[in-house]
Amino acid sequence: MKTICLYFEIHQITHLKRYRFFDIGTDHYYYDDYANEQSINYIVNNSYMPALDTLQEMLDTAPGFKVAFSISGVGMEQLEMHAPQVIEKLQKMNETGRVEFLTEPYSHGLAGLVNEESFKRDIEKMSDKIQECFGKRPTVVRNSSLIYTDEIGAQVASLGYKGMLTEGAKHVLGWKSPHYVYNCNMAPNLKLLLRDVNLSDDISLRFSNTSWPGYPLMADTYMNNIASCPAEEQVVNIFMELTALGIAQPLSSHILDFLKALPSQASERGIEWATPSEVLEKFDSVGSIDVPDTLSWVDEERDCSVWLGNQMQQEAFNKLYSVADRLLIANDPRLLQDWDYLQASNNFRFMTTKASNWNIDRGIYDGPFDAFTNYMNILGDFISRVRALYGGIDNEELENMLTTITNQTKEIEKQQKEIERLQAKLAKVLPAEKPAKKSATKKTTTAKKTAKAEAKK
Repeated sequence: MKTICLYFEIHQITHLKRYRFFDIGTDHYYYDDYANEQSINYIVNNSYMPALDTLQEMLDTAPGFKVAFSISGVGMEQLEMHAPQVIEKLQKMNETGRVEFLTEPYSHGLAGLVNEESFKRDIEKMSDKIQECFGKRPTVVRNSSLIYTDEIGAQVASLGYKGMLTEGAKHVLGWKSPHYVYNCNMAPNLKLLLRDVNLSDDISLRFSNTSWPGYPLMADTYMNNIASCPAEEQVVNIFMELTALGIAQPLSSHILDFLKALPSQASERGIEWATPSEVLEKFDSVGSIDVPDTLSWVDEERDCSVWLGNQMQQEAFNKLYSVADRLLIANDPRLLQDWDYLQASNNFRFMTTKASNWNIDRGIYDGPFDAFTNYMNILGDFISRVRALYGGIDNEELENMLTTITNQTKEIEKQQKEIERLQAKLAKVLPAEKPAKKSATKKTTTAKKTAKAEAKK
């Protein structure tokens, strides 16, 4: 029986304000509060709430329907501040037991490409946030923009997660189909779910395009396309941003009516719904896929060139992560919050010079160089604050401190695992001792009765 895995990403850009060179050292607040509030209110009213209301109705009326979400930490902070009703709606949906929340980098950043420890901290911080908000710790990871490489997969597996989402790109799959479960070739225990590019983009990119040959797309036609896949291809992963419903595809296009009709059409064709963790539990991997180079769900190239494709982006990226190790031992909440916001991938996308992104909404920026200059001014101030935090500590001394902390952390983890092993062993031994103790007590009681009988004689 075919199974659909439907997933939506929620991320909100934190807009930076206009920051001049002469502000460095005097102004440590980097954000455009007005733009942030206006932007999120527009998206909430025109996408998030209408879309979530529809998904809630689908959960209420279709018992077999299931859906998954991942939310960036920086996006969640914006929602908590300006639109808490979105979080409340997600919590209500979570009560159905048919919604799964994945984890992703808290910052929606690119740390997985350059700093393993920062990536680990980013993922775990988001998992803590999800558990706090929705009551369950995630077991599946979704990296920013589905970015994946073999090494990133191995990093995720080392953290104990059982699965990861990524792009079903043609240049990676070749003759293979995205309609199977695969595994990381460097960590076979990490299963991979690959996005069906065409079926996902039919909804998120093409739905309202009147010049598209598939227009207008109807729910029965869409489900027929899924049902017509070869019988052995059982898993169909439809992944997209939540803003596809209402922003990329306006509400006037009847995108939500289309979405609402999908469960009944799926039921008529014997097609089921499942969350990512359920798919990973139900299906075995058919083999590994090799992804030595970066893979993402952005642009035709499906790589990281939109964020790191020119010298400006690379210079900003390298300068930002030059202080990454120092932030690992920082304990300043304000500094760490700025670190999260400055890592967000959209800061680098605003600097892109790719022809395919000529019409990108750069906010306050006139162009890529303007975005680069503003970001580097802010970064100059931020790095000065990071260095000031550690006074005269040079890089060698800092490296020694980080090595000590890392070794201590590993030793604590090792001891914790040993404690858990011994506790498990003890739990197996104790039940076996109880019957023996009872038997010994019984023998003692019998001996006492015999002695009393002898005494009466």
